[in-house]
Amino acid sequence: MNNLIFPQLCKKILGINCIPEYRFHKKRKWRFDFAIPELKIAIEIDGGVWTQGRHNRGSGYVKDLQKFNAAAAMGWLILKFTPDQLDKNETFQLIKETVIFRINPNS
Repeated sequence: MNNLIFPQLCKKILGINCIPEYRFHKKRKWRFDFAIPELKIAIEIDGGVWTQGRHNRGSGYVKDLQKFNAAAAMGWLILKFTPDQLDKNETFQLIKETVIFRINPNS
């Protein structure tokens, strides 16, 4: 699934705007694969999980930790998926539950 289809599905299925390649940090060039900025929800897609892709090798993993820890310190909640999970009902259900919780944490 490409970066244009997933935001369209989020809008159609969930009624939310999901922005691709969202730059969240003013000083670093870090971007989230997708973001719902008004709720500070990030959606990251980790490819290569079975082939030792960038996210699974030492330096890539350490860089991801730096990015995710900085984002968490800024109040972002990060959901992580593999590419094959992007079009699954379970993925959209989890995003929906996360949106509901961010809007009303006591629900």
